[in-house]
Amino acid sequence: MPFSRDYARVAVIGGGPAGLMAAEALASHGVQVDVYDAMPSVGRKFLMAGKGGMNITHSEALEPFLGRYGARRQQIAPLLDAFGPDALRAWLKALGVETFVGSSGRVFPTDMKAAPMLRAWLHRLRETGVRFHMRHKWVGWDAEDRAVADASGRPAGHTLKFTTPDGEQLVTCDAVVFALGGASWPRLGSDAAWVPLMSARNVPVVPLRAANCGFDADWSPYLRERFAGQPVKPVAISLTDIDKTVHNRQGEILLTETGLEGSLIYALSSAIRERILADGDVTIALDLAPGLALDRVIVEVTRPRGSRSMSSHLQGRIGIGGVKLALLHEILSKETFADSNRLAHAVKALPVRLTRARPIAEAISTAGGIPFEALDSHLMVEQLPGAFCAGEMLDWEAPTGGYLLTACFASGLVAGRGALAYLTGLAGSNAANALNGSDTTQTPTA
Repeated sequence: MPFSRDYARVAVIGGGPAGLMAAEALASHGVQVDVYDAMPSVGRKFLMAGKGGMNITHSEALEPFLGRYGARRQQIAPLLDAFGPDALRAWLKALGVETFVGSSGRVFPTDMKAAPMLRAWLHRLRETGVRFHMRHKWVGWDAEDRAVADASGRPAGHTLKFTTPDGEQLVTCDAVVFALGGASWPRLGSDAAWVPLMSARNVPVVPLRAANCGFDADWSPYLRERFAGQPVKPVAISLTDIDKTVHNRQGEILLTETGLEGSLIYALSSAIRERILADGDVTIALDLAPGLALDRVIVEVTRPRGSRSMSSHLQGRIGIGGVKLALLHEILSKETFADSNRLAHAVKALPVRLTRARPIAEAISTAGGIPFEALDSHLMVEQLPGAFCAGEMLDWEAPTGGYLLTACFASGLVAGRGALAYLTGLAGSNAANALNGSDTTQTPTA
């Protein structure tokens, strides 16, 4: 049903993709939406993520796509039913943003940029009446929240507190959508300051953990100084997770001053992190020659090398040099490196011990947050009627490749639609109460 802007008021806290999508879902139905963000402008993490090329979603079939969400596949599936990768691309096209599928299956805007897309989106949101309030940091609820009714006699909804350049401000709304992000890249606004505020309202929060992150390997000074920043490719990783499932993935990693990161590490970061949490560390096996079978590597490495050094022999016979050769020297003893047969096996399964995840502030995303079990199917918090959550605040994770953004968009849409359904119920309840002469100050049930 349409709403009068004088009646329905919704606050969206957080100006990332999830919050903006919730705002669009509401404003398109005539709801007055006010977006609040602690930063000077919205979408800062979104813009940062798009600096190397805006990977918006992925083109793979839905079944493997859903598999990227791991243990939360069942909870993410209904969100993608509402707004999956195809719907996202169609939405972008309607916004004037054409997309294409890259060689890896990832989907990008044709200009590879995030800023033009964000500008077009903000323009459309403002045209529908969405109001933006920058440098407004949410710091909790007013002490009298939900205890009083406004002058019209309808429930007060939520009275929210913000710190602003002009001092503390109170905002009363009929519903609120929280889209405050996790704890990664806090300088861009996702600082997890919402965790104690939600916990104080008895909303359960699974501890936040780094996801899509690098891991420390305690390199020698020589390796750090000479090879940090160099890619290792092609390479494959073999890893056994805490459920004894063996993962084998091929791709590219990056050797850093502290350890390893890169797309292949990110794809396995959940399994690596959980093994470290369970066992204190984890040893992964690096296949430095994924294009060659073990038997072939053994034949080539054990060939007589004459006066050539073993390093020159490896370079000439199987193309192992540079950073890959440095890794072999770093991890293998001199005796193992000199033993052709043992060296050949190490080329195909070099054991690398990872000791800890990088700090959560360095991570691309976070795991943990408000569990789906604390929400209804519309993403409303059971403990807080009229309060909805979306995006990285929720307890899920996914690898890079467009999966993170797709679920953020989808959860924002579902939360926005959920708030719309809540307001519809609120309007219907108030109308019925007016006809029956009942007390209109009772808080409605969603």
